[in-house]
Amino acid sequence: MAERLLFPSARTALALLIAASIGGAAAPSRAQTVPIPKPAPKGRDVQMSASDGQKGPMTTGATAVPPNPVIPDPRRNVPASIFATFDDKQKAQAARVSNYLSSLQTVVGNFVQVGPDGTKTKGEFYIQKPGKVRFEYEPPNPIAIVADGSMLAVRDRRLATQEIYPLSQTPLRYLLSDRIDLLKDTNVVSVTADDLYISVTIEEKQLLLGTSRLLLMVGAKDGQLKQWTVTDPQGYDTTVAVYNLDTSKKVDPGLFKIDFTDHSSPMPPG
Repeated sequence: MAERLLFPSARTALALLIAASIGGAAAPSRAQTVPIPKPAPKGRDVQMSASDGQKGPMTTGATAVPPNPVIPDPRRNVPASIFATFDDKQKAQAARVSNYLSSLQTVVGNFVQVGPDGTKTKGEFYIQKPGKVRFEYEPPNPIAIVADGSMLAVRDRRLATQEIYPLSQTPLRYLLSDRIDLLKDTNVVSVTADDLYISVTIEEKQLLLGTSRLLLMVGAKDGQLKQWTVTDPQGYDTTVAVYNLDTSKKVDPGLFKIDFTDHSSPMPPG
């Protein structure tokens, strides 16, 4: 696990998305340079870009240009009191995000992921609440991430391996909960808003593994999920921006089945 966190590759950077809390949870169509995170976040001086906003209602078939993920400023991770209090405006913003996440039942869309080393990967995802999700990465990436409601599997078709994690110990559980009140059900340490995003930061402290964080960002105008960033206990960020969201499409239940005896079929080297 340590090797995976320290030296993220095309395979391991993807696993950081779902393993951060146990191994230690859009943009305009114009082209734009994406700030790239460095391996050591404490040495970065990257500012959150306010020009990467995304507007518009959930699509039911239209195709959008892949977004440029907003790379959060690592200085957001300064120590925060777990007894932090929020004013009425912040409480209302957190409630808005909670209500939105609770309202989602089925979601299909695309994503762009930026790993700790700046590597970008793309793919499709499928969500069926409670607790079910599937991430399929575009070839030649061999990874698929599947949650069946209780367990989560990271499959590598090239290596014919499958790693299993309890879903309850991964940041994805917040996105996949049937109903959630962020201020009551999680340790929220920050709620901020600007013209583009409402951002909620959730912190988890584990005695043996350290502190990890999940930053959720929804659109300030349309209230839709735009991206999330998982920060593992070593301070490494994995950011996922989502787009082409469709909440009306039916999802095949078979997408969420985990075969605990089959490690997937090996892929030919390429």
